[in-house]
Amino acid sequence: MIKFSLVCERDHEFDGWFRNSDDFDTQKKRGFVACPVCNSAKVDKALMAPAVSTGKKKEKIALAVGEEQKKMLQQFHELGRKLREGAENVGDKFADEARKIHFGETEARGIYGEASPDEVKGLLDDGVEFMPLPPLPEERN
Repeated sequence: MIKFSLVCERDHEFDGWFRNSDDFDTQKKRGFVACPVCNSAKVDKALMAPAVSTGKKKEKIALAVGEEQKKMLQQFHELGRKLREGAENVGDKFADEARKIHFGETEARGIYGEASPDEVKGLLDDGVEFMPLPPLPEERN
């Protein structure tokens, strides 16, 4: 299960749990995801910071978004879209495919997908170069 921070068209923020990103997309398309405050079905994934456990308890950090931050977030979203544009979505096979590319077992190409914390640690241990990409909200109408 994966927890997404969600936001509706009226900027109400809430959380939702899904099996994976595709499950969220499917439920959204079918109209099964709605804001608990205003019942709007125009819901997108909000920008989320990755949850990395360091064993130490830390305070949560929040960002009050002003105009400059909004512009930077928009640029960040555009960068994420451009990075995904020419890449292949390999879903939950990301760690296997990234490792195959790293060791020359398959063609070198841009890929993106999902990996568990254990898979990420294994990729790091193997010296595979990658970077986490946060889920981006769907384009709003």
